[in-house]
Parts: sequence; C-alpha cells; structure tokens
Amino acid sequence: MTAQHTYRVIVRGTWDGLTARSRDKLLAEADDHGLAQMQFTPEGSLAYERTLHAFSFRYVIVSDAADGEEMAAALAEDKAESALKAAGLGYRELRSTVTDMDTMKINRKSRQDGPRTVARRCPAR
Repeated sequence: MTAQHTYRVIVRGTWDGLTARSRDKLLAEADDHGLAQMQFTPEGSLAYERTLHAFSFRYVIVSDAADGEEMAAALAEDKAESALKAAGLGYRELRSTVTDMDTMKINRKSRQDGPRTVARRCPAR
C-alpha cells in the first residue's frame, strides 16, 4: 500500500457562453460565493465575483503519493467540470495549481522555501 498525500488544488477558469438565466442565477448567488466563503473542501468551494468573468474552485484531494500532483490536478479538474456541467454553466480555460500539504516546508526564518506547486492547463471542452 502506498502512502496517501493531501493536496490543495485551485482550479481556475473563465465563464463562457452563459445564458441570461445562468447569469441571473449566478448574480443572485454571488454573495454566497465571495472571498469570505473560499475554503478547501473535498466537495469543492466555488468563488467568483459579480463581473462574471472568472471563477475558481478550491478542493482538498487525497490520493496516492506515487500518483503525484498531476493526478491531484486531474481529479480536481474533473470534479470542477462535473459541477459546472451539472449546473449548466459554460466555461473555458481550466487550469490548476496544486500544493502537496505533506511535503510543504514551513521555514519561519525565510519565506524562500514555500510550498511546491505545479500549474496545469487543459483545453476548453
């Protein structure tokens, strides 16, 4: 059995092709998806601004350490895509940033040794 690592993944994207109904719904719920509500959760936390230009999901992904950060990014992007499609929301340009919480160094004297991150882009679907 391989070790499990906990990853924090931010999936970012831009809204695309929103219908008038989708825009109205997002605007009506915007206060529930602002900066104060951003959290890393297994289910994902959606955040966006009233301009309806960009959005982000924050996920906690637990997976085998051997699979690495690329797998964590792919799993989070799949979750984000599923949530957006289920809600009927158009999007494009998904990209992810992953932090492995188990290998993150905390050096109180110097900020140069921060968390390792990997950025990944996937094409619009």
